[in-house]
Amino acid sequence: MNRLRLPLTLSLSLIALFALKVPGAGFWGPILMLGGLVFLHEGGHFLAAKYMGMPVEVFSLGFGPRLFGFKWRETDVRLSALPLGGYVKLAGFNPEDPGADDPYGFLQQPFGKRMLFYSGGILANLATTFILFTFVGADQARVTKSQDSWTIIEVVPGSAAEQGGLRVGDELQAIGNLTFPGATWEAAVAYIQAHPGQPVPFRLTREGKTHDLTLTPRLEGGKGRLGFQPAPLGNPLERRAYQPGDFLVGAKYAVAVSWRMSGQVFGFLKKLVTFQARSAEVSGPIGIIRAGSRAAKSGWQEFLFMCGAISLQLGLLNALPIPALDGGHMALLLFEKLRRKDLTVELKEKILTGGFLLLASLMALVIVMDVLKLRK
Repeated sequence: MNRLRLPLTLSLSLIALFALKVPGAGFWGPILMLGGLVFLHEGGHFLAAKYMGMPVEVFSLGFGPRLFGFKWRETDVRLSALPLGGYVKLAGFNPEDPGADDPYGFLQQPFGKRMLFYSGGILANLATTFILFTFVGADQARVTKSQDSWTIIEVVPGSAAEQGGLRVGDELQAIGNLTFPGATWEAAVAYIQAHPGQPVPFRLTREGKTHDLTLTPRLEGGKGRLGFQPAPLGNPLERRAYQPGDFLVGAKYAVAVSWRMSGQVFGFLKKLVTFQARSAEVSGPIGIIRAGSRAAKSGWQEFLFMCGAISLQLGLLNALPIPALDGGHMALLLFEKLRRKDLTVELKEKILTGGFLLLASLMALVIVMDVLKLRK
């Protein structure tokens, strides 16, 4: 079992099980989303290993004691007690343990193949994102009549929006003198930012009924802020049958949305490392699970979109050159290639252990922040 990968993914699994019991989190949405996406990530490593001709001893869905499974060639394909995530173990060798025995010659494989093994999970996440976004885009392409609406998908705990009564799922009809559909969201943001400390009238639809609210933006950074996130969700009224060209449209949609979201992820990481990110913008496993649960209840399009977005983030974050992540292993391998000499086993152990401790500390901090949000 991957010695450093296990504690991180197992932590996600345990937190997911805890989050299933908190208000706002369902059951099947979190199971399918986190469990499925991490399983696909490990599946990428499995396929890369098979391409290299390396025997895989265990391919597991879940962690802990083996419940049942079957033998596929040399691989024990199993379901384990905690069915969230998964892991791949090469026969007799752990590529994340520098001092492990290497009976089948993983370390003697060409540089390109070893890079492929470490990048297999990242590529699987990116491919999953592309496929899911393509289906969402293809479905949107066959809509012949719809009514677009800005729907609230997140309300920051403790924010002015929450205190004013705004809820996830509310459909906006008007903000001040701006009406929807019609007004752009950029105009709405500018309107809110221009009215710090001043009551702003909101008209919205909630469960089929019209509600009027008055929200007062707080002054933050010289601008008014309320603390909520909307999304332009179309309400399809009529659809035609699928056509072959719809999937080409869906593929273009997938590329465009993935590019835009990637920019947002790296933009947030920049804010994070420069200490400009606000705590309300950070979500850990509990926040992700709750968002997935809400998406699952909203419909299959919203659920697939949420899965694709989180798969993209998993792929990008795993590609970061941080020891104990896939990108960290790739960075070490590239450094050794350029140096034309391997690092010592002892130095690799120290680097990987340091990276693991850093990630574990960040995970603990994010989890604490998630729990504090739940209690507000």
